[in-house]
Amino acid sequence: MKRLVAVVAIFIAFTALTSAQSKVQSGTWSVNPSVAGYNMDKNTGERTMTIDVEFPKPFDTKPTIFLSVTQIDTDKDANSRFNVEAMSVSRDGFTIKVRTWADSKIYSISGYWLAHAEK
Repeated sequence: MKRLVAVVAIFIAFTALTSAQSKVQSGTWSVNPSVAGYNMDKNTGERTMTIDVEFPKPFDTKPTIFLSVTQIDTDKDANSRFNVEAMSVSRDGFTIKVRTWADSKIYSISGYWLAHAEK
């Protein structure tokens, strides 16, 4: 009887642990002149680029998105102004919006994304 109780307790603990774990997916992103319509190194004013990310496996619930910038190449004669944000987040994917403004010129910018959701 003690053995059965111990096995049941271990099963319950394992089930609780696995259902409390989170689900994580990650990847990289980049925009540069090789991307069609690249405009962040031309003209002045607000300029944006978007990147659509589709998760390899859809989440059960809408995830939280974390973005990082790991590389940026800008014109040395202007201020480096940029903003990177996640938009239109769903269980299937999201859109990364990269923005610059004024006289800033970005020749390339890249980073990582991480999506996290509770199971």
